[in-house]
Amino acid sequence: MSAERSEWLRQLRRTAEEGYDRLEGTTYYEGPEGYIPPMHHRFASRLISLCPPGGRILDAACGSGRYLALVLDAGRVPVGADQSEGMLARARESHPSVQFEKVGLQELAFDREFHGVMSIDAMEFVFPEDWPVVVANLHRALQSSGHVYMTVEQVNEGELDRALKFAKDKGFPAVWGENILRGGYHYYPSKQTVAEWIRDAGLQLVQDGYSDHGTYGYYHLLAQKSA
Repeated sequence: MSAERSEWLRQLRRTAEEGYDRLEGTTYYEGPEGYIPPMHHRFASRLISLCPPGGRILDAACGSGRYLALVLDAGRVPVGADQSEGMLARARESHPSVQFEKVGLQELAFDREFHGVMSIDAMEFVFPEDWPVVVANLHRALQSSGHVYMTVEQVNEGELDRALKFAKDKGFPAVWGENILRGGYHYYPSKQTVAEWIRDAGLQLVQDGYSDHGTYGYYHLLAQKSA
């Protein structure tokens, strides 16, 4: 990676963290506080059901803690991790009994501590160079045969073409799939690329699906760690 790109990505990450600190847990979706879209709810519930009663589930990045109640209500033990102190403050306020760690996806160091891991509406903020690192971190956090559920935001290729041209015209060292036209940095890998990263990390796809949210959508995937 060039020094120019390394510095650009470092600045983007710092800006994103500062932005989420200022949001202090603002909701991600239209609808009432705590709203979870149907497909997200279905996959998160499936992950939880695959963990034993009393099992530990890592929510990374947990944000304001939108999914923690699902885990608690099912009799499992959630642990939240996020790099934004503002988001964690909101999550602690809503769930004072839950353990939280201030740590980014790239720095996760849990080792075989969880029966399940979820990373929901977070991977779109991970740079392509960091994707294999993050997936490996999620894999390492799982116990043998544990499951991970993640969402991967998707947009059409025409938008990505326009986004790359815009970034290049501005002099940014962007690569295809990166998009700074949606109010901040997003990265949209192809399903094929995601499948390769998942496989290379030692995870086997169990179930996938897609949900349409208008100008974007989510690829949902549930994968299992090899025994």
